[in-house]
Amino acid sequence: MTEASIPKIERIKVRPDFLAAAKAASCSRGAVVVQARDRADGRETIRAGFTATKRVGGSVVRNRAKRRLREAARRLLPLLGRAGYDYVFIARGGTALRPWERLLDDVKSALISLAANQVPAPAAPPAASR
Repeated sequence: MTEASIPKIERIKVRPDFLAAAKAASCSRGAVVVQARDRADGRETIRAGFTATKRVGGSVVRNRAKRRLREAARRLLPLLGRAGYDYVFIARGGTALRPWERLLDDVKSALISLAANQVPAPAAPPAASR
């Protein structure tokens, strides 16, 4: 894969974008939940957001879980993510302590499952000639 074909990854930082992703398709695997939403804005970037609730643990544990999810997304989204989509990674209880290889497997299988369930946008019908 060349540098030109790897889509740029941006961060989701505002609440409305997280709420929009929450209404889209999601997939739960092991220690992570991944939500994917087609932005349909024509931009060829992938956006990723990360969250962990207080149920995961204290601030130290939540921050560690999010750091691990960010690194997993940095490695896997260029390979398995679709351009024009938003992905939100939600940490679960075992995210901070899960062995690294298993966490990567969880994220990878969730992304593959979401990609298999995503239906491509319908193409515009050709213009009728007169």
